Amino acid sequence: MRVVVFVKATEDSEQGALPSAELIEAMGKYNEELINAGIMVGGDGLKPSSQGKRIAFDGPGRTVIDGPFAETRELVAGFWIWEVKDMDEALAWAKRCPNPMPGPSELELRPVVSMEDFAETMTPEGAEIHARNEQRLAGQ
Repeated sequence: MRVVVFVKATEDSEQGALPSAELIEAMGKYNEELINAGIMVGGDGLKPSSQGKRIAFDGPGRTVIDGPFAETRELVAGFWIWEVKDMDEALAWAKRCPNPMPGPSELELRPVVSMEDFAETMTPEGAEIHARNEQRLAGQ
């Protein structure tokens, strides 16, 4: 099962504060453990929402909204993509994570939707398109 682990933003991360050298080293070692265990598929930190954009959809209309965005605790400051056997394994790895921020912080773990989740509504044509896309992504 694939899981996305979100590192929730804090006031510090939204102000663009960089982590300490100690935290960078600790997170590097943690990422190394994840990679060596075959868990980590990808991940990165994100710049503050002040440098981001949102696109709001309303039917055919599109509206661009410039950051920063409100509710810091609802924003994401970074993420990992993990391949685990189940949510229990993901939680066990998440509990080993160094605190990703100075002060209180939070991780959010979310299962990724798989094509099997759409089995009841997927047409053969849709399945073929998705299979082709997966092959293309795997070949990158």
